[in-house]
Amino acid sequence: MSQREFFSSRWGLILSALGIAVGSGNIWRFSIIVAQNGGGSFLIPWLIFLIIWSVPLIIAEFAIGKYARQSPMGAFSKVAGPRFTWMGAFVAAVATFIMFYYSVITGWCLKYLVSSANGELLSTKNHLLYWTNFSESYTPLLYHFIVMIIAGSVIYFGVRGIEKISKILVTSLITILLLLMIRAVTLPNALEGLEFFFRPDFNLMLDPKIWLNALTQNAWDTGAGWGLIMTYAIYMKREEDISLNAALIGFGNNSVSLIAGITIFSTVFALGSNDPLSQISNSGPANTGLTFIFLPELFNKITPFHLVNNIFITLFFLALFFAAITSLISMLELSVSSLCDLGMVRKKSIMIMLAIGITAGIPSALNTNFFLNQDWVWGIGLILSGAFIAFSVNKFGVEKFRINLINSHGNDFKLNKLYDYLIKYVIPFEALVLILWWLYSSTQWDSEWWNPFHTENLGTCILQWTIIISTFILINSRINKLLLERKV
Repeated sequence: MSQREFFSSRWGLILSALGIAVGSGNIWRFSIIVAQNGGGSFLIPWLIFLIIWSVPLIIAEFAIGKYARQSPMGAFSKVAGPRFTWMGAFVAAVATFIMFYYSVITGWCLKYLVSSANGELLSTKNHLLYWTNFSESYTPLLYHFIVMIIAGSVIYFGVRGIEKISKILVTSLITILLLLMIRAVTLPNALEGLEFFFRPDFNLMLDPKIWLNALTQNAWDTGAGWGLIMTYAIYMKREEDISLNAALIGFGNNSVSLIAGITIFSTVFALGSNDPLSQISNSGPANTGLTFIFLPELFNKITPFHLVNNIFITLFFLALFFAAITSLISMLELSVSSLCDLGMVRKKSIMIMLAIGITAGIPSALNTNFFLNQDWVWGIGLILSGAFIAFSVNKFGVEKFRINLINSHGNDFKLNKLYDYLIKYVIPFEALVLILWWLYSSTQWDSEWWNPFHTENLGTCILQWTIIISTFILINSRINKLLLERKV
C-alpha cells in the first residue's frame, strides 16, 4: 500500500478505527465481566478508565502513526529512538500472535452465523453438546481458513478496501445491535436486567478487584495500546483532528458495549432461569458459555414464532461476525504493514502473512488449552504494549509530543497539561499494577506457577515474553538497517 493513500473522509477513518475497537469482546466478554463484578458497580470504574487509559493511548497512537507514517517498528524508531525499535517490534508481534487465535474466534462466529441462518442452531436440543462436537472436530480449521482469506482479500485492496468494508460492516453491526436491543427491552421482566446492569452498589465499588477488572476490560476491548490504531493512522489526512477522533472512537466503542449489555441482560433476565446471573457469568468451555451455549437457547424463546426467533439469532451472530472480522482485518493489516516497512512488496507480504497466519492458527483451532494459553499470554502482553507506547511518548518528550504532534495541524480540540500527567505517570502506573496483579493472581490458581508449560500462569508468560523480547533486542540493529534501506 502506498503511503500516499489516505482515508477519504473522517467518517471513513472513524468507522475503520471503530472496526478495530469493536470486536467480539464487546459482545462476548463484556457482559460476562459486568455480571461477575456487580453490574452497575462495574460501569463507573469502567468509564473512568476509558478516560484515563483508553482515550490517552488512542490519542498517542493516532499522533505517532500520523507523525511517523510507519508501522510500530518504524514509528518507535522515529519517536523513541533507534535503540527502542525492538519495543515497536514487540507491539506488532503481540497483535500478530493475537491474530493467530483471534482468527479461530472469528471462524467460530462465522460457523454459528451459518448454523443460525440455515435453522440448524435453533433446532438443536443440546447446545453444549453442539458446541463440543463442533469445537472438537476439524471444522474450526475450515472456518479459520475462510476468515483469514476474507481478511486478506479486504486488505489486498489497500486502505480503500478497509474503508469500504468498514463502512458497510460497522454501520450494519450498530444497526443490528440496536434492533436486537429494542426487542430485548420490550420483553417481560427485561426491566430487572436493566436495573442490575445500571444500578451501582457503592459498597461493591470499594472492592479493588472491580476496579482492576474495569481497567483490564478497557485494555482489552478498546484497541488502545495494540498498535492497530497507530497503523491505520498512517493513512490519516494531515488536517484530521487527533483528539476528537480518539474520543469518538473510545466512547463509540464503549457505547457498542452498552448496547450489547442492555440486549444480553434484558434477554437473560426475561427468558432465563431463576438465576439469570449464573447464566451470564458462567464462562463455559473456552469462555464460550454465554455466547455459544446459553444465548442460542434463550433466543428460541424470544417470540412464539420459530421463524422470527431464527431471524433474531441470525442477526445476533451476524453482528458478532462483523465485529470479529473487522478486528481481524486490522490485525492482518498491521502485520503486513510491518513487513512492508522492512522492504517487502505489499502483495508478497499479504501472501506470506496469510500463510503464516493460517499455519500458526492451526494449534488454537484444534487444541483448547493452546488457545487459552495464547489468549492468556498475549492478552496480558497487550498491557505491556500499552506501557511501551507510553514510554515512547516519554522518550520523545511529553510536552513536545502534545504541542507538536497532537495540538498541531488540523486539531481544533487542544489538550492541556493534564494529558502530560496521564501519559507520563498514570498510564505506566496502571500498566504496572495490572501486569503484577494478573501475574500474582495466576500464582493463586496454579501451585506450579513457575512451570512454563502450564496453560495460564506466570511461568508461561515470562518464558514467551522473554523469548520474543530478547530476540528483538538481539536483532534491533538489523531491523533499523532494514527500515533505513526502505526509506532510501
